[in-house]
Amino acid sequence: MIALLKQEGLTEKTALALADRWLTQGDFLLAPLNGQFDFVVGNPPYVRQEMIPAPLLAEYRGRYQTMYDRADLYIPFIERSLSALSKGGSLGFICADRWMKNRYGGPLRSLVAEQFHLKIYVDMVDTPAFHSDVIAYPAITIISRETPGATRIAHRPAIDRATLTKLAEALRANPLPKNAGSVRELARVTNGAEPWLLESSDQMALIRRLEQQFPTLEEAGCMVGIGVATGADKAFISAFDTLDVEPDRKLRLVTTRDILSGEVKWQGQGVINPFAEAGGLVDLRGYPRLRRYLEARQEVIAGRHCAQKSPTNWYRTIDRITPALAKKPKLLIPDIKGEAHIVFEDGNLYPHHNLYYLTSDEWNLRALQAVMLSAVTRLFVATYSTKMRGGFLRFQAQYLRRLRLPHWRSVPESLRIELIDAATKRDMHACNRAAFKLYGLSQEEKSGLGGNGD
Repeated sequence: MIALLKQEGLTEKTALALADRWLTQGDFLLAPLNGQFDFVVGNPPYVRQEMIPAPLLAEYRGRYQTMYDRADLYIPFIERSLSALSKGGSLGFICADRWMKNRYGGPLRSLVAEQFHLKIYVDMVDTPAFHSDVIAYPAITIISRETPGATRIAHRPAIDRATLTKLAEALRANPLPKNAGSVRELARVTNGAEPWLLESSDQMALIRRLEQQFPTLEEAGCMVGIGVATGADKAFISAFDTLDVEPDRKLRLVTTRDILSGEVKWQGQGVINPFAEAGGLVDLRGYPRLRRYLEARQEVIAGRHCAQKSPTNWYRTIDRITPALAKKPKLLIPDIKGEAHIVFEDGNLYPHHNLYYLTSDEWNLRALQAVMLSAVTRLFVATYSTKMRGGFLRFQAQYLRRLRLPHWRSVPESLRIELIDAATKRDMHACNRAAFKLYGLSQEEKSGLGGNGD
């Protein structure tokens, strides 16, 4: 800075004084800021809460209303930056896009919706925005302190001077020119704490129609869950046949490796069940083999955070195990996938924590599998999920619960048979055809999903 100022003809003394005045080093979330700013520009730090010392985290939480749930440190950076804007001022960040759709971003989305204008969103998924690879790709977001309006959106631009120059011109033009290329405008992107829908306008219209017309997945009688987390898989999980415990203290376990083919091919893993049917943990005095097994691994098991919080329950898994789940037919869904990977399991295995599952006492699970494999489900997940490197989507419970589904009793018998047959044969085209009928998609809506369902 000093060198640049001197090049412009300033004396060293003046250059030093200006640099001292202009440059500040410190904790941006705690340091005082004098006045308001016309522009805030940056790439805020990504730091998970567990990496922040507890007293500092408590101070941040006390100062910033958006430090909600498992919010990453970049969330209060955005809040503080927005609060520092003058009237008409703009914030320009290149930042992870997770907060735009996930749970912990809700309060920040509300803040933007109520007090600011989301002017520009440039999706950088699968775009080499940085010199090194990152797993969760960022977005460039321009948010201004002004009356809310339409949002200009561009997706995955090429990183070269000519392309970016044209993109910048189109994003700033008033009004948006007809030859704006990939830039388009969407109205009402922000909606309180709701996730931002930043896809094409025709797909967004379809999502909104289905949300208005049909109940949610769980309202339609389906339950979404996640498999067991133990906190010490090497201690609690091993080959089922070699787990030397009483027969009722172990369950056959299904993991992502067992369903890679699209069907269940159990690899023989099992998980220890330390829970009693009536609730609470079993008394180890009544299970000598289980006691020997656990005590041989006590150092690892008791060293977990959950065990240290409750030393008398040192041998519990993080999640409670309910054996009845193993006996219940279910659909198994890996967290991260490029395409929907929905596998039917007929009621013999207990899911591991890297699998989500669907059960239902109302819907036929094979018919539900066809819906879950369809382009309609992919649209919901792609719309609400954060995208990962390589275009992979996160099929997490919070996104699956957004799916809309008619009640099974309202599905005609002929369509029920069609759905079940499509899933059983794992015929993706047939799954789409049946799902399009189920939701009553128009020809234009089918085209918006990349096909006509014929």
